[in-house]
Amino acid sequence: MAVHTTIRELKNFIGQTVELRGWIYNIRSSGKLRFLIMRDGSGIVQVVWFKGNVSDEIFQQLDTLTQESSLILTGKVKEDKRSAIGVELDGEGLQIIQIAQDYPLGPKEHGPDFLLSHRHLWLRSQRPRAILRIRDRFVKAVRDFFDQEGFTLIDTPIFTPAACEGTSTLFETDYFGEKAFLSQSGQLYSEAAAMAFGKVYCFGPTFRAEKSKTRRHLTEFWMIEPEVAFNDLNDNMVLAERFLEYTIQYVLKECVEEFKILERDTTKLQRVKAPFPRVSYDEAIEILNKKGVPVTWGDDFGAPEEAAVTEDFARPCFIHRFPAQIRAF
Repeated sequence: MAVHTTIRELKNFIGQTVELRGWIYNIRSSGKLRFLIMRDGSGIVQVVWFKGNVSDEIFQQLDTLTQESSLILTGKVKEDKRSAIGVELDGEGLQIIQIAQDYPLGPKEHGPDFLLSHRHLWLRSQRPRAILRIRDRFVKAVRDFFDQEGFTLIDTPIFTPAACEGTSTLFETDYFGEKAFLSQSGQLYSEAAAMAFGKVYCFGPTFRAEKSKTRRHLTEFWMIEPEVAFNDLNDNMVLAERFLEYTIQYVLKECVEEFKILERDTTKLQRVKAPFPRVSYDEAIEILNKKGVPVTWGDDFGAPEEAAVTEDFARPCFIHRFPAQIRAF
């Protein structure tokens, strides 16, 4: 009897007959052979069908399959060093659940507008799947880190009566005849909760009505906000560097294949190890002036200034003790 498993676990069943449930990613033919590329959400595997090993009915059914058709199949797992996952299947049994009709996302390249208009289908492709898998592992790392550190998760409200960051970026909505706003931050609620629990964090959606189209501006994003009673600036920097090291190294370990799919060079991420260099505001001004960057004491730093200060370090660094009129720390 075939063992029901997932593609990710196939390496544990070499020599055994297994059952997979999933969708057609691609299919091609060559004489008496059919090569079916199947995905199930956990990975992708090739299933090879030889006409002499299956019934004529099954072999004919294979020729009716289209991209994204859903099916249940059985096959024998065998080692294959050419495969990205180290195994492939010899197909044996086939049950077609549904033949997909007119699937719009073919192998050819598609523009951003087309992909966004078919986003519910684009999620099935390798790149968006890899991105969401990395995000999933990062979220797990975030929760694991704070749990191990003794923090309590506080889910703060999405609707709030007032601004946390500035009224110019508030999303206003009608709340049963009264004004309410989408949350800019859970900070005020978390600060109150820290007086009860000592160490808390919130991690959820945040909204800013910012029209700027830059890498630093988003109308909706998820924000991580820890609050610790009695922490000073140095305590916060130590917490931040340990948090970044833990979460990034966890994701690098868990998502090797996903980074390969995205063709992402992880060299810089691998260097994210505590402790991080600490540069005071005064020292940063000196560094910038030596590099010919026109700044004077009292100026705030934007992305170009931050990049100029940090480019000499092999990993992230802290710039701290800004003048009070610029930032709070």
